[in-house]
This record gives sequence, structure tokens and C-alpha cells, in this order.
Amino acid sequence: MKTILHKADTRGHANHGWLNSYHSFSFANYQDAERMNFGALRVLNDDTVSEGRGFGAHPHQNMEIISIPLEGDLQHQDNMGNSTVIKQGDIQIMSAGTGVTHSEYNKNRDKAVQFLQIWVIPNKVNVTPRYDQISTIELQKENELYQVLSPNKNDAGVWAHQDAWFSLGDFSKETTSNYKLHMPNNGVYAFILEGAIEIEGQKLQKRDGFGLWDVDTIEIKATKDSKILLMEVPMEF
Repeated sequence: MKTILHKADTRGHANHGWLNSYHSFSFANYQDAERMNFGALRVLNDDTVSEGRGFGAHPHQNMEIISIPLEGDLQHQDNMGNSTVIKQGDIQIMSAGTGVTHSEYNKNRDKAVQFLQIWVIPNKVNVTPRYDQISTIELQKENELYQVLSPNKNDAGVWAHQDAWFSLGDFSKETTSNYKLHMPNNGVYAFILEGAIEIEGQKLQKRDGFGLWDVDTIEIKATKDSKILLMEVPMEF
């Protein structure tokens, strides 16, 4: 088993006033040759956007872009004709493919919105752009991991152009769970959303990131009431 630990306070940080963003991997002005990606996981940004502010229309190409709101409401618009609100409990995916332009704004003027923006390098390029968004509420399980993304169109959650599986978990203190990887050449990047988790003996706190590969199964133990995001991705792509 190989591992890599990214403590929360070692992430890149950019505070633009209206946007407070933490970068687990190199992004924009934060560049670290040792933290370019974890396999096909290229970007993991922890963003807080002020009331009524946001990202104006901007382009993307050949990237799987996933948004997971943690608090508040995010207004999305794109040149594919989608105009939606993404809220806590939702997951959104946009396959940029041959090119897409979109904007994201905090829908509310009385509270900030906090969300994860995640980029996964696809296994197919120049695909027709597409958009999907679902609520994960019906997928949620008590003290168990539940899948929110996979490569399979008919599977639970949204799907991506990559052999990637994302799972969320809400765990009570002292709960233990096991995660079995889907493919032998994949790795898992765990991101602690709340609480405290121990994975294969490594103690992790809120917003710590921990990557594991060359492993078949990992054990997860909550040492506090906790919420975790697991991102399984190919290590070679």
C-alpha cells in the first residue's frame, strides 16, 4: 500500500474577498510540482462564495467537472441551455468535451455558499458536452458509504467519462466501514468534510486529504461524528 497525506493547512489558499478558495492540488496561482494531481483527480477546490457573487461565464474543455454544494445554493447557467440551482444534498456533473461555457453564482444575498469543485481528467476527449444534476438524498444510508458517481449510466448517482467512483458517507462516532476498490489500478483519495476519521491507521481531521493506492480494500473508522468523500480514480490515465 502506498499513501500520501495532505493536511488541511498545507493546501493552497486564495482569498479574493468575494471568493475564499482552498486548493488541494495546483490551481491558478497556486502551483506545486508535488501536488499536481492524484491520478486522474486533477482539481479539488473548497470554495466559499459571498452573497450574490460568483464566477462569470467562462469556458472549459475536455474535463469532467463535478460540483458538490456543502451549504447554500449555487445558481448554474451554461450555453447548453441549462439554468438550475444546485443545493446541499445535490451533485452536479458537466462533461466539458468539445467545449462549454458556464457561470456559477451564489443565488442568495443573505448567506454564503460553500461547495466543492472537482475536476477529473476524462478517458475520452472531444465528446459532446453534457450536463446532469441529481439529489443524493434518496441514496443516503446511515453509517454506510453511498455511491454518488460512477462510469455507468444506469448506476447509482451521476456518471462520468472515466473509470471513477465517488462515495459519500455520514458516520456516527466509533462506526467502522470498509471500502473495496472497483479496479486494481485505481487509487482512493479521501477528503474529510466534517469530524475526524481514521483510515488504515492514519488519523485525519476536517479538510485533510489522504490518498491510497496499491491496495484492494481500506478500513474507515469514525472517531467523531463525521462526513467523508471518497474519490476512486485511475492512477494511470
